[in-house]
Amino acid sequence: MLEVIAASARWVQLAANLVLLGSCVFITIANTKPRTYSEKWIQKLGRHFPWLAFSIPICLIVTLMTMIAQITGTTDMWRQDVWLGIIQETRAGQIWVWRIASALLLVFSVLYLVNASSKASWQYLFCASIATLPLIAGSFASHIAAEELSLVAIAPYVLHLILAGIWFGALPAFLLLIHDHNKNGRTSKSKPSEIEILRRFSSIALPVMLVIILTGILIADRLLDGHYATLVATPYGWLLSGKILLLCVILLVAISVRAHWLPLLTDGKDPIQMHDARMGMKKWVRIEFLLALILILIATVIANTTPAKHAGIEEWIFPFRFSVEATWNKPNVALQVWSGVAILLLAVLAIQFGRLRRWTLKRLIAIPSLMFVSGVAIVLPPLTIEAYPETYRKPPAPFDAISISNGAALYMQHCVECHGPQGMGNGIKSRTLSTKLPDLLIEPHIVEHTPGDFYNWITYGMKNTDMPGYADKMSEDDRWDLVNYIHALSRGYQARILSPEIIFEKVFAKPPLFSFNKHDGSQGALQEFRERKIVLLILFSWPQSQERLAQLRQAYDHLQQQNIEILAVPTQELGIDELEQASAALPFSVVTQGAPEIVNSYMLWRRTLNHPDIIGRGKNPEHIEFLFDKNGYLRARWIPSRDQSGWSDVDVLIRQVSQLNREQAQFPFPEDHIR
Repeated sequence: MLEVIAASARWVQLAANLVLLGSCVFITIANTKPRTYSEKWIQKLGRHFPWLAFSIPICLIVTLMTMIAQITGTTDMWRQDVWLGIIQETRAGQIWVWRIASALLLVFSVLYLVNASSKASWQYLFCASIATLPLIAGSFASHIAAEELSLVAIAPYVLHLILAGIWFGALPAFLLLIHDHNKNGRTSKSKPSEIEILRRFSSIALPVMLVIILTGILIADRLLDGHYATLVATPYGWLLSGKILLLCVILLVAISVRAHWLPLLTDGKDPIQMHDARMGMKKWVRIEFLLALILILIATVIANTTPAKHAGIEEWIFPFRFSVEATWNKPNVALQVWSGVAILLLAVLAIQFGRLRRWTLKRLIAIPSLMFVSGVAIVLPPLTIEAYPETYRKPPAPFDAISISNGAALYMQHCVECHGPQGMGNGIKSRTLSTKLPDLLIEPHIVEHTPGDFYNWITYGMKNTDMPGYADKMSEDDRWDLVNYIHALSRGYQARILSPEIIFEKVFAKPPLFSFNKHDGSQGALQEFRERKIVLLILFSWPQSQERLAQLRQAYDHLQQQNIEILAVPTQELGIDELEQASAALPFSVVTQGAPEIVNSYMLWRRTLNHPDIIGRGKNPEHIEFLFDKNGYLRARWIPSRDQSGWSDVDVLIRQVSQLNREQAQFPFPEDHIR
């Protein structure tokens, strides 16, 4: 019940806010003469302004009450300390204060406007400007702001809301204008002012709608974050798909009004024909307004639904999916796709051509629609590949050193004889198989398929191949660990372009997570340093790395000034005496517990462009160093035996750290799970 009340309150609040904004903008557009503001349709519209304005803070308070009741329970909802705690101690509470305050400011602005003895354009523009404030404040409570509170992230959302207000909010004023002039009778002509106002609004409505669509695409793409399959498999996706479908219907209605009914009204000479055109416009704009109300209701529900990328898809119900990566290089796929795209572009051109040739409405809709369906039918089939119930399932095991290390052991036990020691499909049994094995290291086989695909193949085997299923030999967790290891193999090879020098404000390498215990008893995890420190991870051999560790000890104070954390991980198990020798003279701690797993995982990232290390089992270097930025991305790597001088000059290392500290670009943290 609380959710229904909250959704209803959000719907009324947003609709009222948008109508106030759009109505003020429409009245400003209608200002052709000073006496315009005394026309009946404006006066009638203005009488609704106070009701709309008061409904906004009231609905905001109701929504806040339901939110507090859901958090604390209905019995504690009325306690003053609960309200003060949420408002004063949480960011969400402070945003709500700004939302309600801006809504109250809008109430005062509307009261001033409706009580003004004489009205001018600047007053309506001022009221429209104030009406944007609750929308702007509300954007800070959106899913977008929750993930990244920055101007770049929020600006499209704010623009989307404001332009939605200019379009949707103007529709009631549009209808009142037509209704007012329709009272003059069937044989009366339209006033020049009416036609001019409709033309003005029509000239800005189409570009406004296009920008609304563009910003909506940007917002949806950010919230989907590549999880486009969720559009048909999650509640958020179903709502968003419904919203898109409804928007398409609204666009068709708007196009019919602009392309058919408006020209009949503006170009007509016969009063009866102009009256019929006005009635047709009134009918279809009313339908557009009602559909837009439903659209806003869906939008308010979406705003409080778990975003698709966080919802996950446990069971994919379709036997296929679309994948550009897995199909684009197949014969004739590109040609077929571009042919379909050309037909889709022709469908868009056909709309404009039909308008110029004054096609009938049925023809204007039917021909482009047929071309659009044909284009889609040509584009999509070549991009389809087989899918499984687990295709989009999120791995339960994070992409961390423990999982990868366990996966490596499982790989050596069950997979190495066929797939080879480095996953290149060249194991000792590979030549006896009836099918050629894919190269899991070098070829893009990993990025062309989802983790769920690999999980399905490991569990049930692959049809029409020699690969058996391992459901009876490995637990579910083990199978996911094996999937993590396969991805670590591929990521390590793709990261061979890493060097001792960073590429300024460019990130791509998403490393495995890891936890650790140090020899001094302290513990931590790699992700704990995000937003706080740059991390230098050293995989060292003892005593071979003794000289390098001594060099870092001498430069430690200078490195500390750069806000860097040094983690030293031995590549082999150290005895008690060796551990004391290695750690005694070091100002930074040596990792003990968790070291084997870290080494097993990060040695997969040992390959360089000059030394891809793809022969046989490969060879691990004795010493390797990794540099992570504050966002958790792997940015540089130095292998003394392969990278010549590199960080042997500590000043070179310090310069890289200094550059990382100067970076201003904001990047989302690497995902904890593969996808």
